[in-house]
Amino acid sequence: MRTGAEPRPRFEAIVLAAGAGRRFGGAKLTAPWRGGKLLDGALAAAFAAPVWRVTVVTGADPAVEAATRDWANPRGLADRLSVVHARDHEEGMGASLRAGIAVLAQDCGGVFVFLGDMPVIPASIPTRLVAALTSGALAAAPAFNGRRGHPVLFGPALFPALARATGDEGARAILADLGPRLTLVDVADPGVVFDVDTPEDLSRGKPPFGARASRPRLNDPDAR
Repeated sequence: MRTGAEPRPRFEAIVLAAGAGRRFGGAKLTAPWRGGKLLDGALAAAFAAPVWRVTVVTGADPAVEAATRDWANPRGLADRLSVVHARDHEEGMGASLRAGIAVLAQDCGGVFVFLGDMPVIPASIPTRLVAALTSGALAAAPAFNGRRGHPVLFGPALFPALARATGDEGARAILADLGPRLTLVDVADPGVVFDVDTPEDLSRGKPPFGARASRPRLNDPDAR
C-alpha cells in the first residue's frame, strides 16, 4: 500500500477502453495520434489527475493492453497502473464500468471515469472536480458551453449503483437522477467534450468553439 504524499481521501481513475470502435473502422484506440496512439491522450490525462492508481478496462481490441503498458512503463508508471479485462464488454459500457468498479480499493474516496477516445482533456480539470466533490457533491463533471463533458468524478456513495450498471446506458441514468447533487464545473476548453468517432476526427485534434462535440453522455459503445 502506498504511503506518504497520497491524496486524502484517495482517488482512483478508470479509463474505459473496451469498445470495438466500429464507427472508426476498428482499432481506434491504437490509431496513430500525435506521434503515439490515440489512447495515449486519455492515459496522460488520467495519470495527471490526483489519483494513486489508474485502471484501464480492456475488451474488444487485444492490442489495447500492450499499448497501455508501452505508454506507462517507460514513464515509470507501472506501479500505478492496473489493467482489467471486461469479459462481457459486448454488453455495453455498463460491463466496463462494473469491471472497473470491482477493483477499486476499499478506501477509495472517489473515482474519475475517463473515456479512452477523448485525447485532449485538460490536465487542470480533475483538480477542479475534486474541489466540487469535497464541497458536498455526489459527482462532478466539467461542462463546456452547457454540455456535460468528461471525466466524471463519482463519490463513493455512487459506487454501488455503478457496480450495477448494465447495457450501453452506462452511468447516464445515474447522473440524470442526481439533479443538483451533480456539480457541473464550467470550463473554457472544448477538450472536455471532444471525442474521436471517425478517422476524420483525428485530423481536427480539438474542435473549434461551437463545432461538433461529443454528446453529454457516458454510454458511448465505441469508448466503453
